[in-house]
Formats: sequence, C-alpha cells, structure tokens
Amino acid sequence: MDIKHLKHFLALAENLHFGKASAACHISLSALSRNIRQLEEELGASLFNRDNRSVQLTPEGQAFVSYARSALGEWDAIRSQVQDAHDQLQGEVSLYCSVTAVYSLLFDLFQRFRQDHPNIEIKLHTGDPDQGIAHVISGEEDLAIAARPKNLPRELAFKPITISPLVFIAPKDQSNLEQPLITPTSPKEWSQVPMILAEGGLSRQRTDAWFRAMDVTPKVYAQVAGNEAIVIMVSLGLGIGVVPKIVLDNSPTIDRIQILDVKPQLEAYDVGLFALKKNLKKPLVRALWQLVSQGPIDGDEECLPRKVRE
Repeated sequence: MDIKHLKHFLALAENLHFGKASAACHISLSALSRNIRQLEEELGASLFNRDNRSVQLTPEGQAFVSYARSALGEWDAIRSQVQDAHDQLQGEVSLYCSVTAVYSLLFDLFQRFRQDHPNIEIKLHTGDPDQGIAHVISGEEDLAIAARPKNLPRELAFKPITISPLVFIAPKDQSNLEQPLITPTSPKEWSQVPMILAEGGLSRQRTDAWFRAMDVTPKVYAQVAGNEAIVIMVSLGLGIGVVPKIVLDNSPTIDRIQILDVKPQLEAYDVGLFALKKNLKKPLVRALWQLVSQGPIDGDEECLPRKVRE
C-alpha cells in the first residue's frame, strides 16, 4: 500500500470534495480518483459513496479513516527513528488554531521552527478554537492551540502559552446609533441590553454561568461562530459582546471598541498547546511541542492551571 494513497484518501475524507482534495494534494482529479479506486480494489470494499453532487464516506470508509491516520503516524515515527542522528527531521505535522492565534502567537514560533527544522512541513488549519481539542482527540490534527477547559481529558497534554482575560465589549462611538448602548449597572439593565454571544464553547459557558449568578436572563441579539465576528458586530453598534482580550488586541476594529468595567470579572482564558500524550513520542510532534517552552514533556505539571503551578 502506497503511503501517498493514504494521504490522498484522508484528504478526500476530510473535504468530501474531489476538487478540493486534489488541490490540497497537488495532484489531478484523475490521479486522485485512480488512487482511491486502487485502495478500494485492494480492500475489496467501497470507501466512498459518490455521485455528481456529493461524496460521502461509507461505513467501511469511516473505519478506514482511523487506520489511515494511525498508519501515517506510525510511518512518520519509524522514518524519523531510522534516520541518522545527524540528519534533519523530515515529514509533516498538523496544527489547528484560530486566525487570531496565527497573528498573535505563531509568527515567532514558526520562524524559530523553520530555522531548527527546515525539512518539516507544517500543515496549518484555522477555524473555531473551541473545536481544536476535538480535532486533536479524533486524530484529525497533531496539535491545537486553544483555551484550557475546566476538565482536561486524561489523554491530552497541555502546555500553557499565555493568559487572556475574557472581557465584555461595547462600541466606543455611539453617536450614530439609533439607540445608544448604556453600560448596564443592574440586573434589570443587563436583561434589556442586546447581547452578541458565541454559539457555544468555553466563552459561552462562562458567560452563561455569569448571567446565572447575576440571576439574569440575557437578551441575546445574535449567536455567532467565531470571536472575530463578535468584535465586528459590536463595532457596528449591534450590541454588547464577550470575547477573549487577545482577539480584541489583534482586531482591525479595536479603535472602535471599549472594554466595559464589569464586576465580577469573567474567568480568564489559559491559552496553550494541546496534543495527545501518546503522540508526544513522535519526533515531529515533539519537535514543535518542545519549541513552545523548555518545560517537561509529560507529567502532572503540564496539566495544571498556571496559577496552581506557580
């Protein structure tokens, strides 16, 4: 079985679109289709149901996803193991994070990583950071940058990078608004102000808990996927939002936003790097993990909140 064919299969399983998968793999549509058919012939089963409009994994294809990810991981590990100690590490490692993390946290990291490991390719995928942990646990990504949840899954290792307050924000200039937003000072006022909140994830959980403690049912104007979009909507005067301050600091609309002095404050984000503990034995994953700090790879210390460690 050709390792490249496994990569092509995973690309199609992820995109469920031949055009997008062929572009991601830098091969032609005909070559991708041919490689998938060859895999299916070797397995004796169909991996995808496809027609002119859609591509879907069959039950056999869903089972084969786990095998392909495991096989590629083992391949990278053994290839690194048999290389001469003086050779550079080679291969690829995947990282999932938000666009904000790319701007604020990854520039220096990638620069140092490229200098130390010029033959390792980083596959960077961006999206909702609340999905990062799930992508790592499922094996879709090697590493992810996200906020540490209250209860860390036992199979995950966590390495802190920075602390970011979770803040209430409002438009700074309200002169053009039909109904200016008044900073709430009482539960009654909080129940009347339009709120722009995350659809789910850690931010929404902590915001909902804050409102419950205040005995307030918030007036939700919009539920948004992505903190960057919340900042934009608030800057337009559509309501009060809640975002990590690191997102606001890197927003092009920061000059149009004010942070509200709200008490009690929301619990801050402990932002860091996540990986499966078992994958830290892989040289490529370990190389990127070690570059974040010089702390230990394993152990309980990696899984404690920063203020506990200190």
